[in-house]
Amino acid sequence: MKNATEITIFVLKGFTDDLEVQAVLFFLFLVIYLLTLMGNLGLVVLVIEDPRLHNPMYYFLCVLSSVDAGFSSVITPNMLADFLSKNKAISLLGCATQMFFAVIFGTTECFLLAAMAYDRYVAIYNPLLYSVIMSPRVYVSLIIASYIGGIVNASVHTIATFSLSFCASNEIRHIFCDIPPLLAISCSDTHINQLLLFCLVSSIEIFTILIVLISYGLILWAILRTRSAEGRRKVFSTCGSHLTGVSIFFGTSLFMYVRPRSSYYVDHHMIVSAFYTIGIPMLNPIIYSFRNKDVKEAMKRMFGKIVYE
Repeated sequence: MKNATEITIFVLKGFTDDLEVQAVLFFLFLVIYLLTLMGNLGLVVLVIEDPRLHNPMYYFLCVLSSVDAGFSSVITPNMLADFLSKNKAISLLGCATQMFFAVIFGTTECFLLAAMAYDRYVAIYNPLLYSVIMSPRVYVSLIIASYIGGIVNASVHTIATFSLSFCASNEIRHIFCDIPPLLAISCSDTHINQLLLFCLVSSIEIFTILIVLISYGLILWAILRTRSAEGRRKVFSTCGSHLTGVSIFFGTSLFMYVRPRSSYYVDHHMIVSAFYTIGIPMLNPIIYSFRNKDVKEAMKRMFGKIVYE
């Protein structure tokens, strides 16, 4: 081991080495990435420009959209470049940076979704006190805390992963520098890293999912107490989009990280990772826009201004 050469350059193998398939995948992911940026950044601009969307619910949605745009941008441009290049190398520093920001955005989204569930609970369960409970001090603190949680989690995993030695192989069987495939090629003992990954991801997932479940349990109780059919329909319309986004995000993240190493299959993991890091950021603006009356009306007003001008 003392004579082993320490690796400083990694090679991201990606989905396939077939040039024709790579060309098809390039155009597919390019379209997805452009739609992701248009959808998420468009939603950010919409919330900022429309005064009627200036409330905590849409501020959370604005931050979520910026996180999704960042999440996709950490992964997709490098992957698109790899599709067009024979040299799919990424430096040790580049790999660590990519992992660091990917974990930040993924973790921050977990906490944001929990904060959004709490926000919906307050709005429905205590509508008269909503503006008092969800004051700027509260929702700004929740947003900052979400980012801090993401930074702390990313720092721990990045330091722990890149403290390992990589000397056996430099080929990462993945589309980006994710934690499990890097642990798979390390020549160090990775048991502590695997335990750390399982414990931290499980803790974050359990904590945030509990907040979501408790919030929506209380929301369901409020719905059952609502006698008006119109009131129930409005509550379902308000919460349905968020619950859909939460289910998709937490379901895929649990499948990716909270499972035994024996069930890890490279091809399956890459497909799920692509959906988690590239597909979900594209779907979120669709889920939160087309199922939300206020956002649709704000879009009509914005397009109306553009046409009128």
